[in-house]
Amino acid sequence: MTTAQIVQLSVFGVLFVLVTVLGFVASRWRSSVALDHLDEWGLGGRGFGSWITWFLVGGDLYTAYTFVAVPALIFGAGALGFYALPYTVVLYPIVFLPLQRIWSVSRVHGYVTPADFVRGRYGSSLLALLIAVTGIVATMPYIALQLVGLESVLRTMGVNGGGLLGHLPLFVAFVILALYTYQSGLRAPALIAFVKDTLIYLVILVAVVYLPAKFGGWGSIFDGAQAALAKPNPVTGKPSGSILLSSDNQLQYATLALGSALALFLYPHSLTGILASKGRKAIRRNMVALPAYSLVLGLLALLGYVALVSGVKPIVNQATGRPDSNTIVPVLFGGQFPAWFAGIAFAAVGIGALVPAAIMSIAAANLWTRNIYREYFRKNATPRQEAAQAKLASLVVKFGAVAFVLFVDPQFSIDLQLIGGVLILQTLPAVAIALYTRWLHRWGLVAGWFVGMGWGLYLLYTIPNPTNGKAHFGGSALTMDKLSLLGWHPFAGSQLQVYVGAVALVANLAVAVVVTLFGRRNRWFNGTDQTNPVDYHVDEGDPKLRPIGVH
Repeated sequence: MTTAQIVQLSVFGVLFVLVTVLGFVASRWRSSVALDHLDEWGLGGRGFGSWITWFLVGGDLYTAYTFVAVPALIFGAGALGFYALPYTVVLYPIVFLPLQRIWSVSRVHGYVTPADFVRGRYGSSLLALLIAVTGIVATMPYIALQLVGLESVLRTMGVNGGGLLGHLPLFVAFVILALYTYQSGLRAPALIAFVKDTLIYLVILVAVVYLPAKFGGWGSIFDGAQAALAKPNPVTGKPSGSILLSSDNQLQYATLALGSALALFLYPHSLTGILASKGRKAIRRNMVALPAYSLVLGLLALLGYVALVSGVKPIVNQATGRPDSNTIVPVLFGGQFPAWFAGIAFAAVGIGALVPAAIMSIAAANLWTRNIYREYFRKNATPRQEAAQAKLASLVVKFGAVAFVLFVDPQFSIDLQLIGGVLILQTLPAVAIALYTRWLHRWGLVAGWFVGMGWGLYLLYTIPNPTNGKAHFGGSALTMDKLSLLGWHPFAGSQLQVYVGAVALVANLAVAVVVTLFGRRNRWFNGTDQTNPVDYHVDEGDPKLRPIGVH
């Protein structure tokens, strides 16, 4: 370990200790009762205002993996990596009204998870179970990816062992995270998010001013990046990418951006931050203000081009023997900035892993507790028993994610997260559409879910990646020529690419509509709706709101 790495690790350690203290102190922050109810432990007392919600949701959506993976994707493929920008721009207008509706109906009925809402809307425990299981499965690799982001900065600072000892710092970090999340619940990541976002903004603003000046300005950087991307890949013999989209991947870019926008607030951890806010006004303000994070993400994404021009090489992961592309930005910062500032940057990424990992584990624990444990194992569970079960479940989820990193190739975690995005998108009809109408029959939603899931997974299985030699699950871009409908190839010969999640969602909706029409014609019972139209419009202070902490 070099002197610079020692300085970086020291700065990183000091800031990590700071957020650890904040994590434990958070149990007393804005809390006047014991955290023995999911409203308190899992949703922070449902009382976060505009500023806290902004930091919490921003810290949840813009994760450590986002800040290392988006520039790494641009480093490797060019313009396609910028899909993250339009999707986070179009996202907030799309969800502006639906999020207010789900907040209102959840506060009236005491819903803690999206599966709670589906259970109340359709009276179907099966449909709620499918939504809950999908949420948990899609969230687990997402948590593992936060560890991949954290390990990328640890690896850059010289912590790059090949065995279990090499993962010891990561394990210690997540033990500490598990302890203060167990004690403080959602309040811990909400408080830590202030530190994380302040550091992120500081680091990025300095980087986008200093680095372009050092490499001759953005014009020179774009020219150099285009030349680097145009070089043939040694494996495929084709250019790695381009700073402009090609005619073949424009459709993929558009459908991936739109599909990602539709999927993001279907993830249980995204809705957890929204349900924790105290009113619709806080949500409206956040949907207006959150695009500020997209600006920062766009500036950070450009660092992928800076890394190309600077000649950065990814660090070899000693556990797998292969280069870790996620180290691109950390290596860039380590080589271009003083050690103390690089340490601050690494701490920003590291803390940026802890905040979303905590929220994700809490959201998954809430799903397990409310929609599986209470529904199928202990129907008469008290609020205290629910809170205790959720705390234990959050520990299991965290250490399951650690096991991913310890015993599974991190690249496989990335592939699983890709699958998770396709899966969570299949809950859109039952969650998002149901906020406005119950026209779709519950059995149509179940059938659509199975078809969307099955076809989406099958299509993902058929996609190879010649760059890394994977024959299956090699990406989310499906060539239209390969799209088959019962042996019929409607787009034979077309090299246009499309996002698999969008194709699977269309199939999901089509089946749901057909089964609904059949069910309505045969007068199938569509469950009992526990909600009323007025429930979707109530706001803070309305007498219809269920008191906090009441089962």
